[in-house]
Amino acid sequence: MHTKSVLRLRSTAIILAATSLLALSSCSAIEVKLGTRVSLSKTPVTSIEARLANDPGIAPGEKSPLIVTVTEPTGQILTTEGKGKGKVLWKELTVTPTLVTADKKGNLTLAHDPRVSDGKMAHVTITVPTHPGIVADLDIPVTYNYAFVSTYAGADGSTGSSGSNGQDGSAGISGSTDPDNPTPGGDGGNGTNGSDGGNGGDGYNGPAVQVVATLRAGDHPLLQIGVTAAGAKHQHLYLVDPTGGSLTVKSLGGSGGVGGKGGRGGSGGAGGSGSPPGNSGTSGNSGSDGASGSDGSGGPITVTYDPSVQPYLATIRLSNPGGPKPVFIQAPVAPLW
Repeated sequence: MHTKSVLRLRSTAIILAATSLLALSSCSAIEVKLGTRVSLSKTPVTSIEARLANDPGIAPGEKSPLIVTVTEPTGQILTTEGKGKGKVLWKELTVTPTLVTADKKGNLTLAHDPRVSDGKMAHVTITVPTHPGIVADLDIPVTYNYAFVSTYAGADGSTGSSGSNGQDGSAGISGSTDPDNPTPGGDGGNGTNGSDGGNGGDGYNGPAVQVVATLRAGDHPLLQIGVTAAGAKHQHLYLVDPTGGSLTVKSLGGSGGVGGKGGRGGSGGAGGSGSPPGNSGTSGNSGSDGASGSDGSGGPITVTYDPSVQPYLATIRLSNPGGPKPVFIQAPVAPLW
């Protein structure tokens, strides 16, 4: 590529990026002028507070929105945009998280692996850069009273191939319309039929899934559960509060592939001009669409649980539609971590 072309492309990219940033900043400025948003740099602030939009705690793998309220000297309270449905822009706040992560819209996420947060407390600190000294701190307990779901599925079936279109018929040869020497036009050729679409492939059965469970005894017993699917590289771990919490394990068959579309029938050729004119050919029939493949069945699920789990066995819920009946085996299971 020539040097001038490279420079032109770079200049275009810079202009587009600058235009996008200008549009975003202009949008915020317009919202402030319209009163749908407020600028904290121009708003007196006496204090701020933070809370989670949902439960006061957060579970491993869960995403929970944060809501911040800002109090003015007059006592008027403003809330953040998003889940708070307020006028304060998140970009005017700084969120410093511990143990959890935070995105630019105030959504907090806790790592899925319970070993990361086991026995720990999450925390966020919110500051207002335009108002030094205005700070809110929020401790977020890690909860296991949550409906966890572990899903595995077989591959979907392949999509059927599309049928080929039929060929159009040829046009009839022209005759003569001379009154003194008329000749008929030739008939147009018939279009050929389109071919049928191919059938979709069947979905694959769900993988075999192994579940192991043991109890962490104490004042507040918790279930340690590990789930592994055939072919998976890693075991997924869960810490579940049997008082209100649960784990649903699914092994689902893949969806059947969609059948291919039938080919379009070819159009009949036009009759040639003449006296009389030729007849147009007949159009071919379109091919039939292929049939969709069948959905796969759920895979086998085996649960091996420590005897201490027996009173809480209903906490583990299984789903494998069309698959064999799940198997439960009681045997000693050591702590998973």
